Amino acid sequence: MNIDSYSRLQKSFLRHQHLFVLIAPVVFVTAVLLWAPTDGAGGLDHWLEYWWLFPVFLTGATIVNTVGISGSALFVPFLIFIFPQFAQPLSPTTIVKVGLISEAFGLSSSAVAFVQYGLVDRRLALTLVGGSVPFVIAGALLSFIIPEMVFHSLLGLALLASAYLLFRADLGHEGAGSSDDSEAVADGGSLNTDLPNDAGKLGPAGVRTDDNGTVTRVDREGDDYTYTRGGYLRRFGNYSIGGLFQGLAGFGVGELGIISMLGTNVPVRVAIGTNHIVVALTAVLASLVHVFGGGLVGGHSLSLATTPWNMVVFTVPATVIGGQIAPYVSNALETDTIKNFVGVLFTVISVALFLMAAGIA
Repeated sequence: MNIDSYSRLQKSFLRHQHLFVLIAPVVFVTAVLLWAPTDGAGGLDHWLEYWWLFPVFLTGATIVNTVGISGSALFVPFLIFIFPQFAQPLSPTTIVKVGLISEAFGLSSSAVAFVQYGLVDRRLALTLVGGSVPFVIAGALLSFIIPEMVFHSLLGLALLASAYLLFRADLGHEGAGSSDDSEAVADGGSLNTDLPNDAGKLGPAGVRTDDNGTVTRVDREGDDYTYTRGGYLRRFGNYSIGGLFQGLAGFGVGELGIISMLGTNVPVRVAIGTNHIVVALTAVLASLVHVFGGGLVGGHSLSLATTPWNMVVFTVPATVIGGQIAPYVSNALETDTIKNFVGVLFTVISVALFLMAAGIA
């Protein structure tokens, strides 16, 4: 396949990505209703028992995908603290299954949407994923021997530190072009600046890297962002620690990773979009190690027969839709609003983790 054919195929996929992405949960739910093992349970009452999870997971998925963190960062505390107030408590392995299945669909949906929007630096994302892989694997294997209290406490401390750094972060480097300083025109250029435009992208979108390493990116709305990819060592430190936690608890790489990108002057919306690719790929890797690694060493493993399918038939569509909404919410919000919201979110999650570590949950 030549470059022109690949470009046309990519543009066609991105143009119709809403259709492809939304078909996935329909196929999933249909397959569940037809073939999922339910231990004899069935009927309309069974399948509609957890309908109320749809708005909860829709809201949660929109929040986490807007700020570029792992879905489990909200879903796990919700299933531990709030869900038992309305239904029977879930076992830890069941919580892992519901979180992983829901997060996989939501992250994939949102990652494609951010790519379409022009807010993903794929070169930066692939570098970060490559550096995180060994740490994600190590963290997932350590999860079989480290007490839950230990890694809940460590992750809580890490998120508190991240919240502190985020509140202190100067996001004045955001610099997306607007009508105030650079009115974008239809071809991706500007009335004042020659901006890149890629015919293979949707709308006025494109990216150019100068000889000195300066990246100029234009999203599909015509907003432009200028930054460099420098600071790899600092990002590697954060993503390695985050990768360990991603393997241990199912989240961490997104929460710590977003801080490192903001700290190395990557514009916040580009950082959020790029972080989606990193979180999605490392989450899939962590899931595979948990599934197959647990069985090999005698640890926990995922069983299809005990999966609460009447829950995931609502959580999966909700996370997919939330993933599609997120780029528009991210683009509409002010930078300071996103920054402060993420900081508060990290603080709340860390408190929940400390409660879990203390055995209060």
